[in-house]
Amino acid sequence: MNFMQFVNFNYVVSSVIYSLLGVFILLLCFWIVDRFTPENTWKEIVQNKNIAVAIVAAAFIIAIGLITSAAIHG
Repeated sequence: MNFMQFVNFNYVVSSVIYSLLGVFILLLCFWIVDRFTPENTWKEIVQNKNIAVAIVAAAFIIAIGLITSAAIHG
């Protein structure tokens, strides 16, 4: 059996394109939220070791990722 028989490259290409689109939307949303918050989120997490801000940022990234994947998947 040949591996090429089981792989449809149209689906692979569309998955890669939608994945890149999802990552772009995620980064754009994080950047927008970072602009509207009073403090620099990355500075708070990395330099000041603020665990609470890191948890909120992680929850935001997970939420936007779920929304984006649901929207792309249909």
